[in-house]
Amino acid sequence: MSTTPYKTEQEIQQLGMEALQKGLGVSDFIRFMQQFNRGYGNYVEDRQGWQQQYSVNQLIEEINSVNHS
Repeated sequence: MSTTPYKTEQEIQQLGMEALQKGLGVSDFIRFMQQFNRGYGNYVEDRQGWQQQYSVNQLIEEINSVNHS
C-alpha cells in the first residue's frame, strides 16, 4: 500500500500558488491574488479628512486654471 507524505499547510499553500501561477500566467495570477487583498484603514474617513481642505469653488478654480494653461 502506498502512502502519501503529509504536507504542512504552508507546503499546500505553496503548491497551490505555483499551480495557479502556472495555469494562469504571471499577470492573471497577480490579478487573481489582488481580489483577496482587503486593504487596511477606513477609506471614507481618510477621504473626508483630506477633502476638508478643499471647497467647491477652489476645485472649480483649479480645474479652470489647468484647462486654460
